[in-house]
Amino acid sequence: MGAFRGRPGARARARGRPREARGPGVTGAQRRTPRGGLGRAAAGAARGIARSFAEERNLRIQVAVAVAALALSLWLGTGTAIVALCCALVIGSELLNTALERLADALHPDSNALVGAAKDAAAGAVLVCAVTAVLVGLLSMGPALLDRLRGWLA
Repeated sequence: MGAFRGRPGARARARGRPREARGPGVTGAQRRTPRGGLGRAAAGAARGIARSFAEERNLRIQVAVAVAALALSLWLGTGTAIVALCCALVIGSELLNTALERLADALHPDSNALVGAAKDAAAGAVLVCAVTAVLVGLLSMGPALLDRLRGWLA
């Protein structure tokens, strides 16, 4: 049994294949993530979100709008899942934009036309996501909101 002990199916997977076809020479121990790898990754992600929230005015505005949109969606009883998805899309794209801007600034602290173009493209992606989220919000919540307003005005 030897090398295959404790690895279910390893013998069957390796049987009949030449050694070089079994893998790139990385042992199972090297492939495993370190203890706490997922926890550390989640903690790092949370730190990145918190730091971006503290430093980026646009992100704070987008989070406030997302909370308001979700509250309105819950109050109207319409499409909360799609509104939440759109909010996550906008916030996620803003976080990516922030990451790209910080990386670009670290690599090229001086003005650079290509870096500026990359930053503009990333900001454009956030704008596309935000406009799409507004349109989806209007389409999903607009009719119910108009019905509520008509009820109050009648």
